[in-house]
Amino acid sequence: MTSGTPSPFGVVIVAAGSGTRLGHATPKAFVELGARTLLERAIDGVAAAVENFEIVVVAPADRLDEAGRTAHRVSERARVVSGGATRQASVAAGLAALPDSVEVVLVHDAARALTPSAVIDRVARAVRDRGIGVVPALRVIDTLKRVAAAPQSQPLDSDEILQAVDRAELVAAQTPQGFPRTALQSAYDAATEEHTDDAALFAAAGGTVVVVEGDALGFKITTPADLERAEHLVGGADRMRTGIGIDVHAYDESAPLWLGGLYWPDEPGLAGHSDGDAVLHAICDALLSAAGLGDIGSRFGTADPRFADARSEVFLAETLALVGGAGYRVQNVAVQLVAQRPRLAGRRLEMEAHLSALVGAPVSVAATTSDGLGFTGRGEGVQALATALILG
Repeated sequence: MTSGTPSPFGVVIVAAGSGTRLGHATPKAFVELGARTLLERAIDGVAAAVENFEIVVVAPADRLDEAGRTAHRVSERARVVSGGATRQASVAAGLAALPDSVEVVLVHDAARALTPSAVIDRVARAVRDRGIGVVPALRVIDTLKRVAAAPQSQPLDSDEILQAVDRAELVAAQTPQGFPRTALQSAYDAATEEHTDDAALFAAAGGTVVVVEGDALGFKITTPADLERAEHLVGGADRMRTGIGIDVHAYDESAPLWLGGLYWPDEPGLAGHSDGDAVLHAICDALLSAAGLGDIGSRFGTADPRFADARSEVFLAETLALVGGAGYRVQNVAVQLVAQRPRLAGRRLEMEAHLSALVGAPVSVAATTSDGLGFTGRGEGVQALATALILG
């Protein structure tokens, strides 16, 4: 979710298409997929990214209010503008509405509503690090044939195969496509013809574009068959999912002890990149595992200086945003602490109440020792195990 500080990352979500091929009277981005519009799902994917984004939605003129309500649920600073006669004109309108703080801009199709937030982060960071155009893509796995030219709107019917096409050099491009903002704006200003996507326009102006790994969920919902596929995927997520998390930390006599979000005076602290709260770390891993969103190391790695000495409640808040953005809600969490100290009995109810408030769902906590076995039994550190149940 966009914070109060202006972000160097911006995204233009193109939602102005008519969606004629989808077979709906409603503009495509406003067609519902599992009781939520494609646009809402696309925006939630951006909101679930680790990086913060300034958001501009380009919508049909008669849908600005509806698009605005959806976008503002994520960020009150999100902007909504009217689209143009072509996709290129719509993107240009979105670029013009981005705030001055934006240095890296992503252009995303609302029709790719199930694109994982990890792909969005991957593209944004690659543009930031390399200063060139970046497109998520998948290798082509089907055998390809070139046929006699025919309108794409027409079904294949006895079209003659002219030759095979070597797929080794081919990829299927997806969105969001990312670019340095100044360079993309210059490319748009210089454009004299329509291009199939922003990468083609950028390359035509002399820009370099590379690919990063996309995701199969980033497919474009264009036809009724695409929508049916997406409905099956969303419907398949509408069930219980479970995840497991585990974390261990050694004692550090020089550090304060934070465990389960509580401060424990007169107890040795835990060594770690952040405050070492093994209970919260295990909960984060369990939630991320359940939602299929990776793990705490990939999301908040020790190499990232932003999280040095951070309170673990920051990680939990970000994790809950990721899980919610992926369309899940937490049903309950259970934690088992294995340690010689601190003694949990006197504060167990306090910890459960505090964790339940943080998670927004019931959290139960239990503790045990390991009968003198292993590093916990020798009093060298603590181990926390967590299981999470979420609903899609």
